[in-house]
Amino acid sequence: MVEKNFITSGRNTIIHKIKKFDLLIVNGENPVVIVSHRGIGIYKGEIPAKRAIAKKAYQDVINIESSEIFGEAKTLLFVQALDDREFKIDYSKINTKNFIRVHQNNYI
Repeated sequence: MVEKNFITSGRNTIIHKIKKFDLLIVNGENPVVIVSHRGIGIYKGEIPAKRAIAKKAYQDVINIESSEIFGEAKTLLFVQALDDREFKIDYSKINTKNFIRVHQNNYI
């Protein structure tokens, strides 16, 4: 069994587990979000085409629409990051300051 760098919780929460790997969250045609041990933001780079390429770059690509994750695109997504914060990603507010917001400090 392969150890994942994240786990899912409920209908719309992703929990980042391993500091060494960055998570690239793909949600349909929306901007790609990167979650690292330093924080969260919009990813400007190229998405690795294969899992092996991503692993070499210490990245893990999460496609929200895949059947093993949530099975559909989400309008609202919560991410628990390694900096003890939970972030809310609201895809209905792309290109505004409310797109990625701290939802909760010290969730642990």
